[in-house]
Amino acid sequence: MRVINKSEITNEFITPQGEIIYEMIGKSELAGGTTRHSFAHIVIPPGKSSVLHFHKVSEETYYILKGEGWMRIDKGEFSLQPGQACLIEPGEKHQIFNRGKIDLEFLAVCAPAWVPEDSFEVGE
Repeated sequence: MRVINKSEITNEFITPQGEIIYEMIGKSELAGGTTRHSFAHIVIPPGKSSVLHFHKVSEETYYILKGEGWMRIDKGEFSLQPGQACLIEPGEKHQIFNRGKIDLEFLAVCAPAWVPEDSFEVGE
Protein backbone atom coordinates (compact mmCIF):
# COMPACT_ATOMS: atom_id res chain seq x y z
CA MET A 1 0.00 0.00 0.00
CA ARG A 2 1.11 3.56 -0.69
CA VAL A 3 -0.41 6.76 0.67
CA ILE A 4 1.11 10.06 -0.44
CA ASN A 5 0.12 13.71 -0.30
CA LYS A 6 1.00 15.95 -3.24
CA SER A 7 2.68 18.37 -0.82
CA GLU A 8 5.19 15.60 0.08
CA ILE A 9 6.49 15.32 -3.48
CA THR A 10 9.87 17.02 -3.74
CA ASN A 11 10.91 15.75 -7.17
CA GLU A 12 8.22 17.33 -9.34
CA PHE A 13 9.19 17.61 -13.00
CA ILE A 14 8.90 20.96 -14.80
CA THR A 15 8.96 20.70 -18.58
CA PRO A 16 10.52 23.39 -20.82
CA GLN A 17 6.94 24.32 -21.85
CA GLY A 18 6.00 25.09 -18.21
CA GLU A 19 4.00 21.97 -17.31
CA ILE A 20 4.52 20.87 -13.67
CA ILE A 21 4.14 17.12 -13.13
CA TYR A 22 3.72 15.58 -9.68
CA GLU A 23 4.04 11.81 -10.19
CA MET A 24 2.20 10.38 -7.20
CA ILE A 25 2.03 6.71 -8.20
CA GLY A 26 4.29 5.29 -10.89
CA LYS A 27 6.93 2.92 -12.10
CA SER A 28 9.92 4.67 -10.50
CA GLU A 29 10.90 3.49 -7.02
CA LEU A 30 10.23 7.02 -5.69
CA ALA A 31 6.64 6.72 -6.94
CA GLY A 32 5.98 3.22 -5.61
CA GLY A 33 7.26 0.96 -8.38
CA THR A 34 3.85 0.19 -9.95
CA THR A 35 3.66 -1.52 -13.33
CA ARG A 36 -0.02 -1.63 -14.30
CA HIS A 37 -0.86 2.07 -13.97
CA SER A 38 0.53 5.45 -12.97
CA PHE A 39 -1.15 8.52 -11.50
CA ALA A 40 -0.01 12.14 -11.65
CA HIS A 41 -1.34 15.55 -10.62
CA ILE A 42 -0.43 18.08 -13.30
CA VAL A 43 -0.46 21.88 -13.13
CA ILE A 44 -0.15 24.07 -16.23
CA PRO A 45 0.12 27.81 -15.53
CA PRO A 46 -1.70 30.31 -17.80
CA GLY A 47 -0.16 30.56 -21.26
CA LYS A 48 1.75 27.26 -20.93
CA SER A 49 1.18 23.77 -22.39
CA SER A 50 2.44 20.24 -22.67
CA VAL A 51 4.54 19.30 -25.67
CA LEU A 52 2.86 17.64 -28.66
CA HIS A 53 3.56 13.93 -28.15
CA PHE A 54 2.19 10.40 -28.28
CA HIS A 55 2.64 7.09 -26.47
CA LYS A 56 3.11 3.78 -28.29
CA VAL A 57 1.94 1.61 -25.38
CA SER A 58 0.13 3.58 -22.67
CA GLU A 59 -3.49 4.66 -22.66
CA GLU A 60 -3.84 7.97 -20.85
CA THR A 61 -6.84 9.62 -19.21
CA TYR A 62 -6.99 13.27 -18.14
CA TYR A 63 -9.53 14.39 -15.52
CA ILE A 64 -9.86 18.17 -15.21
CA LEU A 65 -9.95 19.57 -11.66
CA LYS A 66 -9.56 23.32 -12.14
CA GLY A 67 -9.28 25.78 -15.02
CA GLU A 68 -10.01 25.14 -18.68
CA GLY A 69 -7.88 22.96 -20.90
CA TRP A 70 -7.64 23.34 -24.66
CA MET A 71 -6.95 19.86 -26.01
CA ARG A 72 -5.46 18.90 -29.35
CA ILE A 73 -5.68 15.22 -30.35
CA ASP A 74 -4.44 14.32 -33.83
CA LYS A 75 -6.17 16.89 -36.03
CA GLY A 76 -9.08 17.68 -33.66
CA GLU A 77 -9.30 20.40 -31.01
CA PHE A 78 -11.75 20.93 -28.13
CA SER A 79 -11.99 22.40 -24.64
CA LEU A 80 -12.09 20.48 -21.37
CA GLN A 81 -13.85 21.82 -18.26
CA PRO A 82 -13.67 20.77 -14.59
CA GLY A 83 -15.42 17.44 -14.11
CA GLN A 84 -14.68 16.22 -17.64
CA ALA A 85 -12.38 13.33 -18.57
CA CYS A 86 -10.60 12.62 -21.85
CA LEU A 87 -9.27 9.23 -22.97
CA ILE A 88 -6.15 9.30 -25.14
CA GLU A 89 -5.43 6.07 -26.99
CA PRO A 90 -1.91 4.81 -27.84
CA GLY A 91 -0.64 6.48 -31.01
CA GLU A 92 -2.87 9.57 -30.73
CA LYS A 93 -0.79 12.75 -30.95
CA HIS A 94 -1.91 15.03 -28.14
CA GLN A 95 -1.19 18.32 -26.42
CA ILE A 96 -3.03 20.29 -23.74
CA PHE A 97 -2.89 24.09 -23.39
CA ASN A 98 -3.92 26.53 -20.69
CA ARG A 99 -5.46 29.54 -22.43
CA GLY A 100 -7.18 30.71 -19.24
CA LYS A 101 -6.24 33.13 -16.46
CA ILE A 102 -5.85 30.58 -13.64
CA ASP A 103 -3.76 27.42 -13.32
CA LEU A 104 -5.08 24.39 -15.18
CA GLU A 105 -4.98 21.38 -12.85
CA PHE A 106 -5.79 17.82 -13.83
CA LEU A 107 -5.13 14.22 -12.96
CA ALA A 108 -3.49 11.88 -15.46
CA VAL A 109 -3.77 8.10 -15.26
CA CYS A 110 -1.74 5.87 -17.58
CA ALA A 111 -2.09 2.13 -18.11
CA PRO A 112 0.32 0.46 -18.14
CA ALA A 113 2.40 2.72 -15.91
CA TRP A 114 3.98 5.62 -17.79
CA VAL A 115 7.71 5.49 -18.45
CA PRO A 116 9.77 8.19 -20.20
CA GLU A 117 10.70 5.73 -22.97
CA ASP A 118 7.01 5.67 -24.05
CA SER A 119 6.74 9.43 -24.72
CA PHE A 120 7.59 10.54 -28.24
CA GLU A 121 7.67 14.25 -29.14
CA VAL A 122 6.15 15.23 -32.45
CA GLY A 123 7.47 18.09 -34.59
CA GLU A 124 4.89 20.53 -35.93
